[in-house]
Amino acid sequence: MRTLRIGTRGSLLAKWQAESIRKRLFAATGVEPEIVIIKTAGDKMLHAPVAQIGSKGIFVKELEEALLEETIDLAVHSVKDIPTDIPSRLMFPAVCKRDDVRDCLVGATLASLRHGARVGTSSLRRQAQLRHVRPDLDLRDLRGNVDTRLRKVQSGEYEAVVVSKAGLDRLGFSRRISEVLSPEVCMPAVGQGAIAVECRLNDREAEDLLAPLNDPETRAAVIGERALLGALHGGCQVPMGAWARVERGELIMDACVCSVDRATRASGPTWRAHGAVAHRRGRTVHPGGSGSPPCLKVFQAR
Repeated sequence: MRTLRIGTRGSLLAKWQAESIRKRLFAATGVEPEIVIIKTAGDKMLHAPVAQIGSKGIFVKELEEALLEETIDLAVHSVKDIPTDIPSRLMFPAVCKRDDVRDCLVGATLASLRHGARVGTSSLRRQAQLRHVRPDLDLRDLRGNVDTRLRKVQSGEYEAVVVSKAGLDRLGFSRRISEVLSPEVCMPAVGQGAIAVECRLNDREAEDLLAPLNDPETRAAVIGERALLGALHGGCQVPMGAWARVERGELIMDACVCSVDRATRASGPTWRAHGAVAHRRGRTVHPGGSGSPPCLKVFQAR
């Protein structure tokens, strides 16, 4: 059995995620995988808002290129960073069990923030939803790794920042959370809280080794959310959120789309899926199989 090379970004959170996959593979195979740090476009342009960079897959493109060039064997991603268009020679054998999907505030609670308080987040989705409930807040673009954002609060530059709860939990920063935002207040990003592992389509050995890491319920939820993302041609420039999950044997999904000026937040009735078909207002969405868009097919296990 060969030594697998796991590609990852160099941020603290990305390395934690890659290390968690390395440990699980080592426990399953007894072979120590190697972690390879790769710098992505998103890591190089830390001061530009993601929505203004204008490139899809700014956190995954270089990792996928390394896979195709066979300088790495696996790439570990946060699902929310994966664009809807995936190279045809790559696949995702493992979508790991999802952690907490919610966003959270660090520094202050939503209710305790003063009128005009400066709050940091570069996400249009988060900005739009917070502006819907607190239009008085001074919402500023803020990029950087999790530890960098936390320091901005500690230094007093921002009175609060909005971050993913799963990221703080993974890094041991849960005690810094001031308030967890419910999906009714701030709908999560598509794929938020989930980690996926990518490999080459023809790499059967890697596919077989990753199979035990796959969580069917998380995969089903991700497929549903990405179906909506693809249908709306969404991405970092579209302020939308979605949260799918399995409840009592059914896949259900809530979602919202906000106006670009952040003045309007629209949500629809909960989607319910029976088996492999999701029904909403008489229409059907087949997550995978014949006629499915590429953003769904790559998440289907072979």
